Amino acid sequence: MLPIGDENVKGQGPAFVTISLIVLNILAFFLEINQPSEAHLQAFVEAWGVVPREYTEGVDLAPQIPYPIWSTLFTSMFLHGGWGHLGGNMLFLWVFGDNVEHRIGHLRFLVFYLATGVAAALAHIYFNPDSIIPTVGASGAISGVLGGYLLMFPRNRVYVLTFGGVATVPAIFMLGLWILMQFINGFGSIATTPETGGGGVAYLAHIGGFIAGMILAPLLGLGAGEKRARL
Repeated sequence: MLPIGDENVKGQGPAFVTISLIVLNILAFFLEINQPSEAHLQAFVEAWGVVPREYTEGVDLAPQIPYPIWSTLFTSMFLHGGWGHLGGNMLFLWVFGDNVEHRIGHLRFLVFYLATGVAAALAHIYFNPDSIIPTVGASGAISGVLGGYLLMFPRNRVYVLTFGGVATVPAIFMLGLWILMQFINGFGSIATTPETGGGGVAYLAHIGGFIAGMILAPLLGLGAGEKRARL
């Protein structure tokens, strides 16, 4: 099931942070793919992506970049492995991000997004401590948005594209199925592909981000039935 829309919060203006994040991801991807050579592209991804061994051993494998290792916890969120990777992530952010932003406010949403993205990266590092494969993508942060969305809008209608056409399902069904698949794929394949937790897809980072979103949402007082003043 591919989400293509949802039941939006009524009477709200543009979701400025969601739109800005999408634009920044697209711009960063164009910077990424416009590297002068394949070698430069590989070096770019290694420098700005999350490399678990850098964190577990405290050694910068890309010392030519004059920034601390921890900065990649943030920069990696804006890089992607291809057009499909970028497009899928931005679609999920577009569908689910605006409602969460409208519910919690622009500034809180930005903090929420970045915090869950960092949590996802840390989960990936924890489960893959020896990996030297750089990990990139907004999936972890967007997984956090999905976790928050599930708590805030469990009964919202989500429009999904299926083989039979467009269907409407409750958010709790769509997102529940999504996180179930992350668990199945992540833990089911970690034994055979330990460095990524699933054939190049960091499923465990998705799980980490989703759980972080569900933890942070109630801590910030953002339960499904609670209305908060937006910053």
